[in-house]
Amino acid sequence: MRDHDSATAMSAIAVGEPDSATPAPRTGSATALGSAGTTASARGTLLAALGVASFSLTFPATAWALEGMGAWTVVTLRSVLAAAIAGCCLAAFRVRPPERRHWAGLAVVAAGVVLGFPLLTTLALETSTTSHAAVVVGLLPLTTAVFSAVRTGARPSKAFWAAALAGAAVVIGFTVQQSGGALSTGDLYLFAALLVCAAGYTEGGRLARHLPGWQVIGWALVLALPVTVPGAALALLAEPPHLTGHAVAGLLWLSFGSQFLGLVVWYRGMALIGVSKASQLQLAQPLMTLVWSVLLLGEQLPLAAPVAAVAVLVCIAVTQRAAG
Repeated sequence: MRDHDSATAMSAIAVGEPDSATPAPRTGSATALGSAGTTASARGTLLAALGVASFSLTFPATAWALEGMGAWTVVTLRSVLAAAIAGCCLAAFRVRPPERRHWAGLAVVAAGVVLGFPLLTTLALETSTTSHAAVVVGLLPLTTAVFSAVRTGARPSKAFWAAALAGAAVVIGFTVQQSGGALSTGDLYLFAALLVCAAGYTEGGRLARHLPGWQVIGWALVLALPVTVPGAALALLAEPPHLTGHAVAGLLWLSFGSQFLGLVVWYRGMALIGVSKASQLQLAQPLMTLVWSVLLLGEQLPLAAPVAAVAVLVCIAVTQRAAG
């Protein structure tokens, strides 16, 4: 983006955090700054909440899309359509390509968030219910924390890791209990999805220090086009679609809501209210997905699902507090 656009964005993010060397404003000015800060915080909270709401619909939308399309078709088409939106936005704002040093990180984001996570979760949903998958993927914030600690060298407290391990134990116990004493193929897909997505989130968070968040996901989508375009062509030939209203609606939401627009409002919300505060809102995502699975798919929730989801949320909340 042009230099003056970046400067404007940085100024907007810095509202409410004046330099300590700046003389204290008069009462009227302080009141105005406080009001502006409150407005920005409320707007940021709303945007981040909209992002979480869009992500919570990903699994139900995938289940709908699978009613009329194969797994490979769903994954490749959603990425191609999202890349078309991203490409138009990048062109409209005349965004220059990232520096060469950023492309390796963008490749990790593309591999994890654009390709790996959608593919593995879609394959899992061919045999698992959305409610089951929602509880397992509720472990994603903890998995991301582990990757972040390894990647950045951060040293969270013992309380953080104790809660993280407790959350992992709850998830593993739930999946084994629901699978009759052994992990199913769908569970293995979901656990693999956690790993690749956590890697993509961690690298994307690092890149977001240098590029606006929407550009990170935008360039990652564009970077994946040499894989997703021929992949979509082959998938359509191998898996002829049988389009239904549900299938089309599910694919459109995955492309426009989950894969791109949801990330745009999510990153903007984080810029306004901070990563820590925004992450607290994401704790509601597994429970929201459970509600959608009942309302949109008519699934019957086993008692263990909401119990496990709440237990995982408690563990994640402890990690957030322990991490400061």
